[in-house]
This record gives sequence, structure tokens and C-alpha cells, in this order.
Amino acid sequence: MTHYLPAVAGLLMEKEVRYLGALVASPPRPFAAVVGGAKVSSKLPAIQHLLPKVDLLLVGGGMANTFLKARGVDVGASLVEDDLLDAAGELMRTAESRGVELHLPVDVVAASRFAADAETATVPVDSVPRGYLILDIGPETVRRYAEALRRAKAVVWNGPMGVFEMEPFAAGSFELARAIANLDAVTVVGGGETAAVVAATGLQDRFTHVSTGGGASLEMLEGKTLPGVAALLDA
Repeated sequence: MTHYLPAVAGLLMEKEVRYLGALVASPPRPFAAVVGGAKVSSKLPAIQHLLPKVDLLLVGGGMANTFLKARGVDVGASLVEDDLLDAAGELMRTAESRGVELHLPVDVVAASRFAADAETATVPVDSVPRGYLILDIGPETVRRYAEALRRAKAVVWNGPMGVFEMEPFAAGSFELARAIANLDAVTVVGGGETAAVVAATGLQDRFTHVSTGGGASLEMLEGKTLPGVAALLDA
């Protein structure tokens, strides 16, 4: 259709491409990526694409468990993608060789089961009680992540730090949202659940851009050419 009819980006799409595309292509430095969510598998291509560009990489959410286990940490009964332990280890070695400052949780909120009314314990990351699941980052991790991000001139955030839909495991995501909202930096949130975290805190206006793209925003962070954008360029 774009070859036969006038085709231009709307204001929202223009903003999405400007902030997500341009930020990844040529970010202000230091540039920090905050990556969370449940699984490494859904974010690995984006992390690999961002790694040569970032100065700081902060990992949280369920995906942090795979990185922690790859480091030899006993994460109890937590979600782990065992088939990606080697990939996580390789990514951490690459980050070190490139001089990327990698942050993983140092304390966590663990629960006896995946439920809002489960017994919980806030413990150092290497002291998860037997049979417990890690469901949020702990307060010391939030403090360290916030401290590290104060140096950043640009931050892209994709993925919550815990199971924020359940009140006992929401503090990590909400406190980090507040910390990022108060930065003197370009701050971009990559859609989906992360946008829901920001909306729940009422801080949307304190971020440079909150993407509505969901999966599309993640694909842009992976460096993919989006078909809708390509169609406009071809037109």
C-alpha cells in the first residue's frame, strides 16, 4: 500500500523510532541497559545486540536466575533455563572482556511457592532457603542498581525486576522505576510489562519515552528492521 498511497509515520511511531532506534544506534554515554522479565531466551538477542553499545548492564527478574546459576549460585527452586547456562556464561565473559559493568542481584525476595500469600524471606542471593523461589530483587540490589544508574546519561529498560503483579514481589520493580524516573538522563522504557510497571507508579511523565510497542520494541532493541518502518522507508 505504501507504494500507491501517501505513507508517513504517525506522531507516536515517529517518537518510537526516534527514541528506541536512535538511542540504540548512537546513545549518550554512559549508556545503561536494565533487562528483566521471566526468561533469558526472550531477551538474549536484545542483550547480545546491546552489549557492544552499553557501559552498564543490570539484570533482574526471573532471567537473572540463569545468570546466577551460571556463576555457581544455588538459586533454590527458582525458574532457570538450564539449556542457556552456557550462553549466559559466555555473555558474562563477553561483558567482562568489553569492560561492560555487569550487575546481578545481591539479595532477593524468595517465596515458598508462586503465590501472593506464600511465606517470603528477603535473603542474600546465595542463601535462598531450600525449595524457595526467587520472585523479586531485594532492597540492597535496588540500592546498588540505583547508585550505578546515577552515572548514566541514557537508560533503556525492558522487563520487570520481579513478579510485580503480586504485591509482595512488586517493590523491586516499583522502586527501580522511581529511581530511573529521577535520573538526569534520557530514559526509555521498552513496552509491555515494563510500561505497566511505570503506569502503576504514575511516573509516565517522568520518563523520556514509554514505548507502547511491546514485542516490537524488543525487536528494535535486537537491531531488527521492523516491516512497518521498512515499508515507510521503501515508500
